[in-house]
Parts: sequence; C-alpha cells; structure tokens
Amino acid sequence: MISQNDIHHARILIVDDQPVNIELLEYLLTSTGYKDVTATTDPRVVAGWHAEHHYDLIILDLQMPGMSGFEVMDALKPLEPDGWLPVLVVTAQPDHKMRAFESGARDFISKPFDPVETLTRIRNMLEMRLLHGRERGYNARLEQTVRERTAELQRFRSAMDATADAIFLLDTDSAEVLDVNEGACRMLGYPRVEMLGPMASRLGLGAPDALRAQAERLAAYAAALGPARSPELSELELMRRDLIAVPVELYWQLLQRPGQPSVMLGVARDISERRQAEELLQHMAHYDSLTGLPNRTLFFKTVADAISVAQDKAWRIVVLMIGLDRFKNINDSLGAARGDDLLRQFSNRLVQTVRIRDTVGRLGGDEFALILTMSRDQQDAVHAANEVREALRQPFELDGHQAVVSASIGISVYPDDATDPDTLVKYADTAMERAKQAGRDGYRFFTAGMNVQVLARLDMELALRRALDNDELRLHFQPKVNLHTGGFAGVESLLRWERPGFGLVYPAEFVPVLEDTGLVVRVGAWIIDAACRQIAVWLADGTGPVRVAVNVASRQFIEGDLEQLVHDALARHQTPPELLELELTETSLMNNAERTITVLKRLKALGIKVAIDDFGTGYSSLAYLQRFPIDKLKIDIAFVRDITTNPNDAAIALAIISMAHSLKLQVVAEGVETRAQLEYLRRSRCDEIQGYFYSRPLPPDEVSQLVRSGHSLPPAPGNATQPAQTLLIVDDDVNVLASLHRLFRRDGYQILTAASPTEAFELLALHAVQVILCDQRMPAMSGTEFLSKVKEMYPDTIRIILSGYTGLEAVLDSINRGAIYRFYTKPWDDTQLRDNIRLAFHHYWLMHGSGKRVGQPGEDATALQTAAQEVK
Repeated sequence: MISQNDIHHARILIVDDQPVNIELLEYLLTSTGYKDVTATTDPRVVAGWHAEHHYDLIILDLQMPGMSGFEVMDALKPLEPDGWLPVLVVTAQPDHKMRAFESGARDFISKPFDPVETLTRIRNMLEMRLLHGRERGYNARLEQTVRERTAELQRFRSAMDATADAIFLLDTDSAEVLDVNEGACRMLGYPRVEMLGPMASRLGLGAPDALRAQAERLAAYAAALGPARSPELSELELMRRDLIAVPVELYWQLLQRPGQPSVMLGVARDISERRQAEELLQHMAHYDSLTGLPNRTLFFKTVADAISVAQDKAWRIVVLMIGLDRFKNINDSLGAARGDDLLRQFSNRLVQTVRIRDTVGRLGGDEFALILTMSRDQQDAVHAANEVREALRQPFELDGHQAVVSASIGISVYPDDATDPDTLVKYADTAMERAKQAGRDGYRFFTAGMNVQVLARLDMELALRRALDNDELRLHFQPKVNLHTGGFAGVESLLRWERPGFGLVYPAEFVPVLEDTGLVVRVGAWIIDAACRQIAVWLADGTGPVRVAVNVASRQFIEGDLEQLVHDALARHQTPPELLELELTETSLMNNAERTITVLKRLKALGIKVAIDDFGTGYSSLAYLQRFPIDKLKIDIAFVRDITTNPNDAAIALAIISMAHSLKLQVVAEGVETRAQLEYLRRSRCDEIQGYFYSRPLPPDEVSQLVRSGHSLPPAPGNATQPAQTLLIVDDDVNVLASLHRLFRRDGYQILTAASPTEAFELLALHAVQVILCDQRMPAMSGTEFLSKVKEMYPDTIRIILSGYTGLEAVLDSINRGAIYRFYTKPWDDTQLRDNIRLAFHHYWLMHGSGKRVGQPGEDATALQTAAQEVK
C-alpha cells in the first residue's frame, strides 16, 4: 500500500533552465510536505543523477538550451528497461504534448502553472510510480499480482486495495455499503467489517434517498451515452471514526453487469493537502508576506464591507493613508534587509495603536493604511493620526543601528468625501501627498481642492508630453549687467510654455512635473539646442554676440550625455562656444564629483563657460570647489532678498564674493530688485547682477532692442562733489527729524534722514555713512536692535543713541557690546549735541583717515583736513 508518508518522501528532481520556475515548483512541493526535492538548470546531468539516485519523479521542461527535454528522455530510456519513464513534462506549447507522450513521458503540466492542478498531477504520478516499486523494477509487483489473480472478485479487490484512494461499493436499491477497500479503512479509521451495511449516511456519503437518486441519475446518464464511464465529481467531507472531518473529492460510477444487480462505485480522494495549498495561496493572495497585514486586495475589500455596514448604521468610515518619510534613504544606506526589519517593527507598533475593530493594511512599499469606524466626531481621526506619529518617536533598533523616521498621513472620510472604496482610498492617498509636500511628519484631511489639483496635474502631464512635439515651448531671457562698467553682460535663458487655451505658463507651475516624469531630460536637450540657435540668430541679425546661460537640471547632468548634446548643438547652429554658459546646481555637481570633474573639463575644452547656480544653498565641499573647472558663482536670491537688512545674509554674500575672487572666479547675484541691493553689491565688489531692477525676462526680439539701445545702470551715488561727511538721522517722529536736520545743516554735513529702520538700511546701502544718530523707541525695531545689526553690516560707522527712554538696561548692554558709541538723552542741548557729533566724526577720521575715506573712492586728503579743522 502507498501511504502519504511514502509519497512525501519520494525523490523528486526538477529540471528547468529558468530559476523562477524552479523556485515556484520547489515552493509548491516543500510547502505541501514533500521532503526530498532536488533541482538543476543543466539538463545534461539528469541521466547521470537518475542512475545514481533513482528518482521517483522527474519534472522536465521541454525547451532548454544545450539539451532539450526530448533528448533527456532519450538518455533516460536505457535506465528504464521496461520503458516506464517517471517523467512529468512541462510545456507551454500544446503541439509538443503528443510528441512528449511518444517519447515516454507519463503526464504533462502546462505553463503558466496552476498550483492545484500541478500538485494533483504530481501526486497521481507518484502513486503510479511507487506502485511499481523501487527495488526490483517498477512493474514487477504489478505483473506478478496480475498473474496471480485467478478470479474476477480477487482481481477487483486487489485493484481496490492497491490505491491510496478510498473506494466504496454501494447497493443501488438499499444504499447499503457492500464493500470498501483498505484505503477507506485507513482514511476513516474503521475496520472493514464496521463500515459494511447501512453506514453510508454515518460515513458522510449521503442519506439513502439521496444516494438512490444519485444512482438513478447515473443510470439515465449511462443509458443515454452507452456503457461508458459516467462519473459525477463533487467535494464533501467524510467523517472519521474519531469524528474528524476529512475533505475529499468524490466521484460515483454505476457498474452494470448483465444478469447482476447494479452497484455504485464511489472513489474518494483525500484533498487535505490541496485544501491546505489553496488556503496558503488564498492567504498569500490577501496578506502581505513581510508584515502579515492585509494587502491592497484585501484592504479594498474590507473598505467596501465597512462602507456596506456604515450605510445601514449611519456610521462614518475614515481611511488613513500612512507614508513613511524618507524611508528610501534608510533602505539605501542600511540595506534592504534592515529596511524590511523596520517595516515589520513599524507594522507591529501600528497594530498596537489601533482598536480591535479597526483594520490595518500594507498597500505596498512604505505605505500603510488604517480603516477606522467612528461616530460623527472627526477628532477621532486626528487622535489616531497623532498616535501613529507618536508610535514613530522611539528609534528603531536595526541590527545594531538606530533609525528614526516620521510619517505623513492623509485622511479621507465616508460619506463626506466619497461613497465608494476606490475613491475613498484615492483621496486619502492624495491628502498624504499634500502632507508630504507641506513638510512631512504631519497629517492632512482631504479637500475637494486637492482633487482638483491632482486632476489638473494629470492633465498638465499629458499636455507637457505633447508640448515638445507641438512646438509649444519658448525661451525668454533675463539680461545680466556688469557692475564695473554698468553695461549689458549677457542673459540667462528661462523656459516658458505657450500652452493652448492657457497662454504663457511659468516654470514654477510645470517644471516640477517635468522633473517627476523624467521629461526634464528631453526638455533640457531642447533648451540647449534652442539657446544655440538663438545665439546664431542674434549674430546674424546684427544684434551682436550675446552670452547665454542655460540651466542644466541635475537629472539631465546625471542621466544624459551632456557633452555630446552640447557639441552637437554648437555644430548644428555654428554657434561660438564662448557664448554658451552652463549653470549647474551644487547638488548635481556633488552627486558624483569625480565624474563631474571629467565632464566639466571636456566641456571647458570645447570653450564653454561653467557657473554654479544658487550657490550657498547646497552642500558642496570647498575642497572639491577648487577642483571643479568653473568660471562663476551665482549668489542665490535667498541671500540677496534681505541683503541690506539682514546681517547674516549680508555676511554670507560677502563671504561668497571674497572666496570666489580668491579662487579667480566671477560672482553673479540674482534677484536684485532695488537700488539699495544694487549699490550694496556694487560696493561689495560683486561682478554682475540680474533681476527686475535692471530688466525683467524678455522675449528674443526685446533682448535685441535692449542690446541695441545701450541701456546701462545708473552711476554709483557718491562722487567728488559729494560732501565729505555724511550723517544719518533715524527717528519715527518727523518733527524730531526736521529739528535735527536744521540743527546739523549749518555744520556742512551731508544729512540723510529716515523715519524707520527699513528706510535707514536702504540709505546705508546707497551711501557711505560715517555717523548714525538713532532714536531708541521706534515701532518696528528699537534703536539698539537696529544699531546692533548695523554694527555687523557696517562695523566702521559711529553709532549713537538719542532717546528720552529711561529704561537703560538694553542701551547699556549695547554700549558694553560695542554696538553703540555714545548715548544722549532727549531733550538735548543744541550746542552740546553739535559738539558731540563733531567729536564723533573726528573719532571716525582718526580711526580711518589714512588719506582715503572708506567707501568713498576718489576723495583726497584735502577734504579730510577740512573736516578736521571744522572739529577744532
């Protein structure tokens, strides 16, 4: 008899040149109890291995390089004298099946694999194989048994007992059990004699009336089709003697012999293993293999079920979509194994934060989701979101490494936002993306506006893919000006999109979409080509040589062949290479510094100029900066915007200018919008500026007009006719300003007045000031706060407080820190105050009067001597 244990210990060899097929078959076999499974991708070793190991089953692919499955079977035939090859062939081509049988194969399975069919065919073949025996020839025992059968009943019983299936013989009239085989005894745990008689109902085969009806149907079926077999297959559970149910696959057949009563033959096959495999596959289809949580398929079904219940009970269903922030960084730096460990740990924490009736799922990657059933108070959703965020506060221990992550959470609510599961989950995902864009480690509820934005973005993406083909992209150019000469110095190319039905679209609206979709590489190539073409046009139409700077996206520099792209564009339009300038960000330069240096050197060899854009906002190393073959640094607008009022921005800009000049690099400041910013940068020795103060971005024809017009910057304030000494008076009281102006006018100073610190900062940027007289109590900023900033930006100035404010702690502190030179009170004595201001100028010239005044080029020592005589 062939037991289940015999089958599970059978020797099985899998032969397939595709590792993925081997992995799938090995998993199906080992997960259902098979112990001795071997595999190879080399068909040439099969015959030798079989001669040594005597495999009970060889699962053989037919299409393999080096040696086909047919050739393998030819090599196996000498090892099986009786021609019984234990081969189960695998094929995706139906026309090969007949040839496989002719070559000796016993059965086949088709690709792609059906797990249930595959396991069933493997078991059937193993039973057949094991019945032949391993030791003295596979057919010897069966042939001996046949020779010994001398009576029909003996042959029938031997056939019944030789199979592992349970066989039942039933009387068609009484539905009583006439006989059973050993397989039925083993399966149900009864001795043969106890199963005979009126036991069918108790065994689970069916009630007598149902069995008689079954016999009538089989008789009608046989009468209609002749004496051929007429099986009816069904699945049910038989009852063991110990009352344990056994799932079986059962078919009935009617045995009719002339002159003898009809008998029903029932064959039951134990499908416990198949059921287990089905349950395993069902679990794999609905649960995440890494965390054990419901996967996307089951999660959506659960949302649908929850909505069905909520409709009847007027509940709210809340979906929380949870995305781990910057999980990719951890996965890349610590490895996928530790990344998986983090996901498992987080899923455990997540399960512990929710209520029993709530559902947690993993939808893929680093995205998890929650289903909450709650009352009308949406504060429950906020509470759940905060609990999830709190669960991430403690570091994760990852094999000796600690990692801290945060989560961005999107929240959608049924029925407020949507009434179907797909839309509800989609809206939660949209809200999660908004939470990420808002700075991460937060949550957002879905709003209708979000969906409008998502649909608009999808529409924009489709339109952008057509924009290149439909010639909808344009280049505008922002002029740059030389601060030393005041004249035109070149332009920076800026991308615009002439979108049909929308007009001119600016880069801030569509460049992020280009970067996300990868279109930025194609568009970047178009920009370089268009810039070279425009340079050639300006040369041809009489405008003259115009140097054009082109921004190169980080992705374009990393993925594209920038050198070849530039070379082809220059050659195509016969563009002088010295008129093309490439601007790259610090991030793109530092992604692969060694490769960057090589590429830039080749570009420089072509004659191209190279600049670093947005300098100061990235993470470039100064050690690498001096190795990069670059020509310019561009100060980011973030440092220019408040350069006249923020000491930190001013210090950064001055440091960049100083460092660049020491490295023999030019400096360009972008975003210059006011005269004060211009003059501060000019006095700080910046080389070029660009911004709305000089010109907005222009289309090509207007750039040509600007160049032809000779438009230049206004000259710097301050020349030989300017008075030698400048006094700045700052007070929010206009009457005080007027009085002090009249008082000091007689002393010959150039007097500047400001009613606020903001106005004063602008005057300081425009003029070289030696002495500042400032009120203490002003609405926006106190005098001591203002002068503390002035000390950082203009340390050479003499700074004086004039105030009637009696709280002197801040003033004294500023004096002690050197921010204030003197402190005078209101009301003042005119003569004494005039004398003190003269002394302040005297002190300034003693400290800085070396024949030239700081910040006043062109003035000589004569003016200094005149000022000194006035003080005396």
